[in-house]
Amino acid sequence: MTGTLAAVGAGLAVIGVGIGIGQIGGRAMEAIARQPEAYSKIQTAMLIAAALVEGVGLFAVVVALIA
Repeated sequence: MTGTLAAVGAGLAVIGVGIGIGQIGGRAMEAIARQPEAYSKIQTAMLIAAALVEGVGLFAVVVALIA
């Protein structure tokens, strides 16, 4: 039973990360389409935000599997 709950928790964390990174990428593409000259700044911010989201997701998966 505990393993099943851990798998559900890890799955929910991965789904949340996927949605978050999808939102980041989509919004960045919209921003680049509106202001192509700001491409490098938008890309840098997007990569940092995606890395932070993945870090939180990895932490959630580890906590779910440990608990």
